[in-house]
Amino acid sequence: MNTPKLSKSNFELWLLIGRVNHSVNLIRQRELNQYSIPIRQIHVLRLIQDLGQKATLSELAKQIERQPHVISRQTIAMEKDGLIKRIKIKPKSNLLRLELTEKGLEMIIVANKSNLIDQILSFLTQEQRHQMESVLNRILANVEKYDHD
Repeated sequence: MNTPKLSKSNFELWLLIGRVNHSVNLIRQRELNQYSIPIRQIHVLRLIQDLGQKATLSELAKQIERQPHVISRQTIAMEKDGLIKRIKIKPKSNLLRLELTEKGLEMIIVANKSNLIDQILSFLTQEQRHQMESVLNRILANVEKYDHD
């Protein structure tokens, strides 16, 4: 059987994207370990902060690209830890709005004290940041064409 191969240049680019993502996440998690903060929790907390009143389970699942039941379990655990509040939008409804607690806000502040990601990306000019963001968003949009979950 003759299986089509990914072109060498695209394969190398795909590997590079994966290596960058993996390396940056490892460095960020190592940085957060000193505060006992899991990287996934800080992502969720920052996203809730950024979304403000629009922070719902479904919006969070969409933004993080995870199934709603996975986000639901994570937010239940985060609520038990006192980091967020899950507030029913309407009585007798399953729709929940997510809100940071004081402890959740403090965790964001602590996690932002020494952000190595800013240092790692500091060499990029504003123009390069825009170009990089544009290219990555175009790749993501193209990927979404093939995502048939």
